[in-house]
Amino acid sequence: MEYTPNKEIIVKRIAQMFKNGDLVNLGIGLPTQVGNYVPDDVTIILQSENGFVGLGPAPEKGHEDPMLVNAGGTPVTLLPGGAYFDSATSFGIIRGGHVDYTVLGVLEVDQYGNLANYKIPGKMVPGMGGAMDLTVGAKTVITATTHFEKNGDAKLKRTCTLPLTAANVVDYVVTDLGFFQIAEGKFVLKEYFAPYTVAYILNNTDADIFVPEDCKEATL
Repeated sequence: MEYTPNKEIIVKRIAQMFKNGDLVNLGIGLPTQVGNYVPDDVTIILQSENGFVGLGPAPEKGHEDPMLVNAGGTPVTLLPGGAYFDSATSFGIIRGGHVDYTVLGVLEVDQYGNLANYKIPGKMVPGMGGAMDLTVGAKTVITATTHFEKNGDAKLKRTCTLPLTAANVVDYVVTDLGFFQIAEGKFVLKEYFAPYTVAYILNNTDADIFVPEDCKEATL
């Protein structure tokens, strides 16, 4: 079976995890797109570690406010009731355990919940940002990533080889092949995304994956 990257399925599945009133922090890149797929009957509050709650949709072209950007430097809007404040307050929210979910990108994630998402030795990357605080402060840590590197290696590892952002912190991993929970030193495959199968995932991921009896094809 030929693999075709599909980022949309990743963000759609993650958006299904939220409930009304959740305070959610979306990392830069792929995680930012999760906000576009939150169900219409669910209202969440988006937080950005550079000092916002109540972020709205991306501004229309030509209506960007250069003073109103998220942690990734991307122009944003602020919904009625939203607020902005200093970094001390923002990180107080994160470190105080008030963020329900954080969704972060991945360079590597391993079966013990270790996350590497900020540095490839010898290459320029944006940096860690607030991820170190978010992985420790958020109640639930979700990572979002395509399943494979460009060279065909899975980003889900037995053990991360890149410098860690944080250790033993990831709760869930959502790729374009499946929805995994991390528990007891394994990836637990909760759902798989057609046309891929459980066998395809097991055969193409060099990590310990447990497939429970209630593992099912995802419905999106």
